[in-house]
Amino acid sequence: MDMKQMVKQAQQFQQRLTEMQGELAGKQVSASVGGGMVSATVNGRHELVSLTIDKEVVDPSDPQMLQDLVVSAVNEAMRKAQTMIEAEMAKITGGIKIPGMF
Repeated sequence: MDMKQMVKQAQQFQQRLTEMQGELAGKQVSASVGGGMVSATVNGRHELVSLTIDKEVVDPSDPQMLQDLVVSAVNEAMRKAQTMIEAEMAKITGGIKIPGMF
């Protein structure tokens, strides 16, 4: 493979990667904990876009429980987003994991 062809392939990969990043920004995943009492939604850029807390779980005498539920919901949504990102990356890389990519 000559150098021009390698550069062209690298440019095509970069273009597909940029397109995928834009698509992922528009995709969202959600996670609920506590029987659905707390739900978090994140996008493909690992940004929290929504947090829903059922009023029944708000107990002024036990803020730690609510804090734990929020952390759990957000962390689970982030894990789901990472799985989604990895699946999309596998489509571009053919399943090859590239260190430092997402």
